[in-house]
Amino acid sequence: MKHAFVAVAALAFAAVPSAAPAQQPSYAEDRALIENMSNHYMVAVDAGDIETVMDTWAEDGVLDWVGGIEHGKAEIREAMSKFGGAALMGTLPPDATERPRTRHQIINHVINVNGDTATSFAYWFAMHNRTTHGEIQFLYMGHYEDELVRVNGEWKFKKRTVYNESRQNKSLFYPGLGERDPRRAE
Repeated sequence: MKHAFVAVAALAFAAVPSAAPAQQPSYAEDRALIENMSNHYMVAVDAGDIETVMDTWAEDGVLDWVGGIEHGKAEIREAMSKFGGAALMGTLPPDATERPRTRHQIINHVINVNGDTATSFAYWFAMHNRTTHGEIQFLYMGHYEDELVRVNGEWKFKKRTVYNESRQNKSLFYPGLGERDPRRAE
């Protein structure tokens, strides 16, 4: 009887998976997660979904954009609550059947992952339907330079610098995009 108990216990123990250390996601997995998070941010900004926007930020995140520099989630929430789709909330008449929309597009992500941190840049452009001729109109273009951090397994913006290349912060060249001063021969 003792041998049967030992045999059953050995079989039960063998059936329990070993506690192997958790593997770091591959670059492809991290890249997909970062792009998806960035896309969720963009769609949420246009929809006025401030909770999803805020879910993409680290607690001590920094947003450097045409509106100024916002430090921490409270300041970012305040600023983003007055931007994009959130700026329209509560302004439409009760009998409205349509609304003006702005759509931000994000393309050409270049992402570098280093463990639980990453850097990224991507181009963006915006268009809207608030025209008298019934067609869309392009508004702005620019790029993002991001610093990201993995928090509890999820990627978050640690710092997002928004360059609106149609407005105040357009530059002769952007080193973060790998550009060099075109006035200097090399």
